[in-house]
Amino acid sequence: MAVEIRGTGSYIPEKIVENRELEQMVETTDVWIRERTGICRRHIAEKETVVDMGVQAAMQALEHSGISAKEIDLLIVSTLSAETVMPSVSCRIQERIGAVRAVCFDLNAACSGFLLAYQSAEAYLENGAYKTALIIGSERLSNIIDWKDRNSCILFGDGAGAVVLTCTDKKGYRFISHSDGSMGNALRLEHHYDRNLETEQHRLSIEQSASSKVSMDGQAVFRFAVRRVPQVIEEVLCINELSREEIDCYVLHQANQRIVEAVAKRLKEPLGKFPMNLQNYGNTSSASIPILLNELDQSKRLKTGDRIVMAGFGGGLTWGASIAEWI
Repeated sequence: MAVEIRGTGSYIPEKIVENRELEQMVETTDVWIRERTGICRRHIAEKETVVDMGVQAAMQALEHSGISAKEIDLLIVSTLSAETVMPSVSCRIQERIGAVRAVCFDLNAACSGFLLAYQSAEAYLENGAYKTALIIGSERLSNIIDWKDRNSCILFGDGAGAVVLTCTDKKGYRFISHSDGSMGNALRLEHHYDRNLETEQHRLSIEQSASSKVSMDGQAVFRFAVRRVPQVIEEVLCINELSREEIDCYVLHQANQRIVEAVAKRLKEPLGKFPMNLQNYGNTSSASIPILLNELDQSKRLKTGDRIVMAGFGGGLTWGASIAEWI
């Protein structure tokens, strides 16, 4: 059994923050940001929520697939920036789009989240538990960024991407994923809930603090990514008995241009096989891969029969790779 991507969609907020605007907020420059990350601008959600953006991406993916929301029986949302704990983002999107038959759950694996959600759906569909899946990565990272920290605020943006998956009788591909909790502090985000139950209002209050913003050891993350991502790509090719020459396109998590370039160099593959859009959106965490897939789809960059490798990496630390054949 093989999983096929039947449709893609994305949503990008209208508001743009250029590098030069960040020069007024923190000690940085447009040139410094471009040289070290490749990022020129990012989009920021002003009124849109994680749910709002996920709904828009989902509806576009469904329209492109020709599949109705009522046919979806599995809905997974990857996010680390949900505005509410429960109900889940996936259940709220289910209600908004009318996916009444879908079993829904959220998944948080940070920037690896979309890939792990995709792999989860692969497993469910290939064993026959479900027939049609909707996978969404939606992030409002501007809510959890410390805009006074120049090491992190320059990197991230908001957005959402989605894919619709079905299963065929073709031979499928095996996937690979890994985690290393010992390096968890390299990327960290804490939420603090105080323990004082305000009985008169029957609610728990939430205390915001500096540690409720993203903190990152950029050098550690860079070293991790340029070592582990080429390794996991080689692994997934090996277990599927494929050579690098048989891959048409590598769709990597869009974190940093230097990371993508380093991965291409270590694999001895031309950079042209590694499309990038991070210059326009920054790092959108779990939304980055599906947003890029949608752009490649809409621009006709991917053709029927093209074999692609998707590779993600992020907090946890987590990383993995999957192979898909474009239809």
